[in-house]
Amino acid sequence: MASAGSPVYGNTSPLPSGISTFSSFPDLLMIFEFVFGGLVWTLIASTTLPTTGILQGWVMFVAIGCFLFTLILMLMYILGVHGGKSSWITVDAFYHCIAALFYLSASVLQAYLTVAIRYVVQIYPENVAAVVFAYLTTMLYVIHAYFSLKRWKATS
Repeated sequence: MASAGSPVYGNTSPLPSGISTFSSFPDLLMIFEFVFGGLVWTLIASTTLPTTGILQGWVMFVAIGCFLFTLILMLMYILGVHGGKSSWITVDAFYHCIAALFYLSASVLQAYLTVAIRYVVQIYPENVAAVVFAYLTTMLYVIHAYFSLKRWKATS
């Protein structure tokens, strides 16, 4: 039985490093967040909605920002930059909670804009696909945030 002062995970870091980043849950979800976020970014960039530039700009900002931050975080995990420090667990939980909130707002906004332009047949299918992938990406970020918060609570 572990003593009251010992860490929950023993001497090993709860954050993955190296190739184990691709086999540990919830960090495995970063691959799917990266892929689906890239699809959202690509689909939004391939269309323009008339008179909604600033609104769709928020969706694009969230998609590109989360895509880049997820890539950076994934590369840092692979390289083991965190060094097993518990502060990185806080960074991971904070990032995924913020990303989930941002993606939720972007998904709702993109769905609203897509419904508003449903009569513009040329760009409607791409925007529907962007909405579907935005909600899938939101779901991935929410799941990852939940398990990151559980990991953070278990180590603090």
